[in-house]
Amino acid sequence: MELRHLRYFVMVAQEKHFTRAAARLNMQQPPLSQQIRALEQELGFDLFIRHAKGVDLTAGGEVFLQEALDILQRVENGAQKAARTAKGIEGNLKVGFTSSAASHPLIPRIIRRYRDLYPDVDIALHEGNARELTDEVSDDSVDIGILRAPVDRPRGIAYHRLLNEELVLTLPVGHRLLDSGAAIALKDLADEPFILVRRPGAPGMYANLLQACRNAGFEPKVAFEVERMLTNVSLVAAGAGVSVVPTSMRGFHEHSVAYRPIRDARPRLAAPITLLCRQDNPSPQAVNFVALARQLGSELRRERREAGGGALASG
Repeated sequence: MELRHLRYFVMVAQEKHFTRAAARLNMQQPPLSQQIRALEQELGFDLFIRHAKGVDLTAGGEVFLQEALDILQRVENGAQKAARTAKGIEGNLKVGFTSSAASHPLIPRIIRRYRDLYPDVDIALHEGNARELTDEVSDDSVDIGILRAPVDRPRGIAYHRLLNEELVLTLPVGHRLLDSGAAIALKDLADEPFILVRRPGAPGMYANLLQACRNAGFEPKVAFEVERMLTNVSLVAAGAGVSVVPTSMRGFHEHSVAYRPIRDARPRLAAPITLLCRQDNPSPQAVNFVALARQLGSELRRERREAGGGALASG
């Protein structure tokens, strides 16, 4: 039994006439009659009572008609759903992010616009550190990872730099270096305890800061290593030391923490936002998300350049 047999049967049942049904099916009446006879033989009972004016359904035919209509409707619905999923219009998308990346306004902008454009895609969001997200994208348990600097570059992952922003110093309110209100030279922090995200979670930014401190003539005193950048700010607010965070994190603990630009840092201390996804055979939902993220990242970089803040959003 094939779907076309069900369609033939439904058309005859609706028209109650073989010739009219054949015309609507764009076929000849004899082949249609033969196909219905073959279907009846396969089922083991008559579907129609044939008479001079046409046909009527038998009791078995009445029941089979409802089942055939249900099957055909489910096949049509399934085809439409599969087509929408294949285009990324519906389905599922798993997105992981680091807390520092999510603090940048670009990330909620991307997710909000994606929800608007693809309301039938179910987005699952969760937080992790850069190492965890890289592993999850690599083993296909997450479709998209959004983090700062990549911890490493395993094969099979595509990396999309959405933007760059400067790192700024965070100091507790009342700190002696805040009197001038200007940018602070890195060498002036030689005696300060630093609070940093652990190297496995942010190896690039961690290494760059240490190298910049060494280039400024001192080895930084690392008082605490934490898992999340938000914890950095909380510890700075508690007076436990100083730290560096991306510019977009300005405002956290604003009554107890001050943020200042860094002067004379070599290498330049920057915090990128990087999107990770599978390189081979990503899901259509992920493809759409990446395209949107790249578009909105480009728009934000242009907005910053036009506003005179190009250094904060350079790609």
